[in-house]
Amino acid sequence: MDTADMKPMGRRSLLAAAAALGIGAGVSTHAIVSAADDNKNPDQAPDQKADKTAEIYQRDRDLPFIGAEETFSTPTLLKLNSINEDHIAFLEEIGLADLGERRIGDMDAGGLDVQILSAHTPSVQNVPGRRGIDLAYRLNRQLVDGPIAKYPGRFKAFATLPLQSPEAAADELERSVREDGFLGALTNGHITKKYLDHPDFEPVLARAVALDVPIYLHPGYPADEIFKILYSTTRSQYTKEFQPYIFSGSGYGWHQEVLTQCIRMITYGVFDRFPKLKIIIGHMGEGLPFYHERIVNDMGEPTENSLKKPFGQYFQDNFWVTTSAFPQTELLHLLLKFISVDRVLFATDYPFADIKAQTDWFRGVDLPREDKEKIAFRNAEKLFRTKVPVK
Repeated sequence: MDTADMKPMGRRSLLAAAAALGIGAGVSTHAIVSAADDNKNPDQAPDQKADKTAEIYQRDRDLPFIGAEETFSTPTLLKLNSINEDHIAFLEEIGLADLGERRIGDMDAGGLDVQILSAHTPSVQNVPGRRGIDLAYRLNRQLVDGPIAKYPGRFKAFATLPLQSPEAAADELERSVREDGFLGALTNGHITKKYLDHPDFEPVLARAVALDVPIYLHPGYPADEIFKILYSTTRSQYTKEFQPYIFSGSGYGWHQEVLTQCIRMITYGVFDRFPKLKIIIGHMGEGLPFYHERIVNDMGEPTENSLKKPFGQYFQDNFWVTTSAFPQTELLHLLLKFISVDRVLFATDYPFADIKAQTDWFRGVDLPREDKEKIAFRNAEKLFRTKVPVK
């Protein structure tokens, strides 16, 4: 995707670009649907629904929260992953590079006890060789020496990995987990047109299994060829609104890209080779709740003789799903039809989505208190072997 000839952006275009180019799904692209509207019961009057939601909200006001997809950047990353100075200014404006009082204030306002930090997509995945290796190390150490040290207990992190150098990436994963207490790693889509099912990345997968830490599959932008075939517009006047980029990103493409990678990993035997591999996906399953039955039914027969388990079993055994940037009760209930409540994690996608809007939404969701505690913090405590700090 050639961005060299893009013109400076106005405020409106910046908002569009933020949804498409940076990123994170959630900059004003997903409406915050109230729990009262979502907890629909046709036999209840609107005031009864609102009263019930308010009652549930009050019951669960004290819920602790761990946020499992919370994005950060640095001046170096902003320059690396932004299209121009206006774009950098916008990302700074929303607080992407703030790892201090502003971020802590937003967490406190929403009652988010812990953020698990991850680097802004595509992080260092486009940086090859020694430069990528050194940059990943510096980014990881900046977190340790900065916010993690300054605000004890409030921040954890996923490692940034130099994935174009898989052996070095495996070593940095181990170093960051053993020396710095990181909780796993986060990847951002394809790595030079390859996904994690490719044999090149088996050193990274093997090391994650040996360390017993998960890998979070975050979206990334498609390769240029895919972008041109699927997402480019034939009407150049629409590019000024960044329509192709939103289409290929938070508006649609990102979610399909992650789900495609998940299906690839199952289909081509990653979890048979690494049966204890733990994978996290965000955005309420990246479309998985809607497609689950179709995927499992249609992919089950052609993989019956090549996989060790039924196709759908891998979603139960190897995947966790976060709620990041999708505060939609009906979608959560659909997800829970197919994925155990023990495998769902809370996340906000900060700063691309508002923390308080999402914690308030979840406080009002009509689920048993035990299940809500699992999603809000207990599942994360178990998966990451961490604890919400005692207040």
